[in-house]
Amino acid sequence: MSNKSDPAKLDAEVIAAAALGLLDEVGLDGLTMRKVAAALNVQAPALYWHVANKRELLDTMARAVFVSAVDGVEAPRRDEDWRDWLVALAGRLRQAMLSYRDGAKVLAGTYVSDESMYRTVELTLRTLQDAGFSKTRAARVFPILLHYTVGFVIEEQARSDGEYGDRNPYLPERLAGLVDAHRYPLTAQLVTDVFSGDTDTEFTEGLHVILAGINAMPPERMSPAD
Repeated sequence: MSNKSDPAKLDAEVIAAAALGLLDEVGLDGLTMRKVAAALNVQAPALYWHVANKRELLDTMARAVFVSAVDGVEAPRRDEDWRDWLVALAGRLRQAMLSYRDGAKVLAGTYVSDESMYRTVELTLRTLQDAGFSKTRAARVFPILLHYTVGFVIEEQARSDGEYGDRNPYLPERLAGLVDAHRYPLTAQLVTDVFSGDTDTEFTEGLHVILAGINAMPPERMSPAD
């Protein structure tokens, strides 16, 4: 009796789930269509009916991560500050990416075409317009936050990459001894404070800095479309 999956039951979502399940073991660099096929107990050509190549596979994986991140997201409550809502939204995406080894690399540069993306963008634009932003400026905020979040998690995951082993230079106990505090006191303090391992605080503070900067920008000249 064969233990191979029925190719007729394959679809892009099943393939993406299998690929995401392999990330902890092989990482993004080690992920191949052949390994995904093996995980599904099918021959590699069976995958190409649903994903044409690894690029499309990554797009499908990114869609799965994004959909899980925004599941249940609703517009801000009546008394909820728009900044807090955006921080929470970015935090959900960060946690979804952290659920997988190289999760942020999966999303970086990928194209997510899904109703959940359009709905999230629409909610964000409406939230910002309700806060007084013009359409043009509101449209700029979402990609700024998206790029910050993905970039932060890429760096965050790289710092904790298992390839360093016990020689990871980002471990707090190692950082403290890397900089001569007598010659470079400010740098030594920066290293131990910023890379203390409290990435939750680091991430949230960065978001607040970005949002404060956006909010402090001078008003735009309103066009008829706005």
